[in-house]
Amino acid sequence: MDRLDRMQLFVRVVERSSFTAAAADLRLARSTVTEAIKQMEADLCVRLLERTTRHVRPTLDGQAFYERCRAILADVDDAENVLRNPKPRGLLRVDANVRMTRSFILPRLPEFLALYPEVDIQFGQGDRLVDLVREGMDCAIRAGELADSGMIVKRLTLLQEVTCASPAYLAEHGTPQTPDNLSGHLVAGFVSSRTGAVLPLEFTVEGRVREVQLPSRVTANHSDTVHDLARLGLGLIQAPLYRLQPDIEAGRLVEILKDYPPSPTPLSVLYPQNRQMPPRLRVFLNWLSQIFSEARV
Repeated sequence: MDRLDRMQLFVRVVERSSFTAAAADLRLARSTVTEAIKQMEADLCVRLLERTTRHVRPTLDGQAFYERCRAILADVDDAENVLRNPKPRGLLRVDANVRMTRSFILPRLPEFLALYPEVDIQFGQGDRLVDLVREGMDCAIRAGELADSGMIVKRLTLLQEVTCASPAYLAEHGTPQTPDNLSGHLVAGFVSSRTGAVLPLEFTVEGRVREVQLPSRVTANHSDTVHDLARLGLGLIQAPLYRLQPDIEAGRLVEILKDYPPSPTPLSVLYPQNRQMPPRLRVFLNWLSQIFSEARV
């Protein structure tokens, strides 16, 4: 293993805070990674990493060395790419919501895999925020306005939002005709992973967005569970139309307050600010932009 290989190992260990995760990312034995880092520390006569039972963190010297290694590896990539046009290859890790993946990405995925036969994809799925670098993800697809995370954010589309409730809920509580008629109503509460609070409902009234906070009897921090709560008649729900459309068409949910729509929700893809983007990520981002430009959202 040459010096550049060991630098790549070291950078991945720091970014993943784990020998085991770094070894899995690079498809090496954990013992190989551990021994390579030990040899690097011996050659440099300095301790680069602090090891605990739960995390691996760089020392002050290790952090400085990590920054230099990242710069060197980026320069090597730049130099090589001047001389060749690399084919996209390798494992691409994408974090995305389950329903959005099934609705938009999976139906078109065979096209991408046929275009790039040397690219494999691993989906991580959930509503929580992720640390892309620490968790080894290449990119994440997220809905909503995003706080500054140091990531590059690329807008994919705007998702149309609707307000719905089950027929049983409306039979019990009545059908509101305007946002002013919502007193006494409940919401199937979605708990924000960012704030820990239930998100308010939104309505566009005379060109301005009005927020309405309603009580909840049951809340959840996963959109699929909140969707189920609404179907069970436990409150109003606001969600992207693509998610609720099958239930609306089947009569399990009824769209209400159509004249007062929520503001559309931006859908974006986030990825780290690397000097050199891996070819597999570059072609995937271009493909995402294409499929969402053609999608009915």
